[in-house]
Amino acid sequence: MFDSNLTDNLLITHATEWHASGHGVALAFVIKTWGSSPRHVGSVMIIRDDLLIEGSVSGGCVEGAVIEAGSEAIKTGIGTRLDFGVENETAWEVGLSCGGQIAVLVSPIGSAGINPEILAGFVADLQARRSATLCVSVASGMFQLPSPPVTPEISFFDEVSNMFYLVQVPARRLFIIGGVHISQFLAPMAKLAGYDVTIIDPRATFTAAERFPGIDCVTAWPDEAMQTLIPDARTAVVTLTHDPKIDDQGLHAALSSDAYYIACLGSRRTHANRCKRLHELCFDADDLRRLKGPAGLNIGALTPGEIAVSILAEMIAEERMSDSE
Repeated sequence: MFDSNLTDNLLITHATEWHASGHGVALAFVIKTWGSSPRHVGSVMIIRDDLLIEGSVSGGCVEGAVIEAGSEAIKTGIGTRLDFGVENETAWEVGLSCGGQIAVLVSPIGSAGINPEILAGFVADLQARRSATLCVSVASGMFQLPSPPVTPEISFFDEVSNMFYLVQVPARRLFIIGGVHISQFLAPMAKLAGYDVTIIDPRATFTAAERFPGIDCVTAWPDEAMQTLIPDARTAVVTLTHDPKIDDQGLHAALSSDAYYIACLGSRRTHANRCKRLHELCFDADDLRRLKGPAGLNIGALTPGEIAVSILAEMIAEERMSDSE
């Protein structure tokens, strides 16, 4: 099951980095919602002592009050619960006029809040591509080991024990085979959407760092790269080179993995020939039905940027439709 958080695990990573560098830091978690709410349970916002913030707990309507509470939590070392709703006068003051209600837990990193070592372990699990759970007392804002041990699948607030369980899964990944023109649009778009993106191409000219600022690039043949990267059920693979010598290697590795989305650029005729080659290698009809080809939703895309939008949209649709089944 996919967590609907796209980037919250990265926010937790940033929070630990801020704290390690000497800053006071507080974390805010959406622990409960009623009615119309722009952010779901488990959404995260981080607040630094110099009022630098990342993430959100609403569509912007209660952020001011949460930042103020985070700043106070950093000073006092004590966490707090905030409740906002349309029938609450405070809610109108902060602008929650959309008809929903929201409860937010604000907790500082520190001895009287969330233990920094526990938080670092939480981040280490995510970076090792393991699901991680953080249990926090809503009464005190302190980290607490659940008793008996609980391993929930999604974030939730247990009102009986007054404990909030933040559950996060490893970040979604996108492996792009081919550092081509479309990749220069797709890679940053996917990164903004919450994917860890890696460009794979054996041609050093196409993986030059200047072509993909801030994006991991691997200069290697796809079969070699995939042996190390290991696509899993939270991984999408897209081949874009038009060169069967390169693309087919990536598709072979992807079809042999649990990758949730596998797509290939090219015309229907090109795709038919591609499927024929893969079938001759060892893949049956069920395997080949996993391939999206031509890649992307049919939105009439023409330019590299438009094609990138169509591919990213199809990646997201594949995941969300799978979640709803």
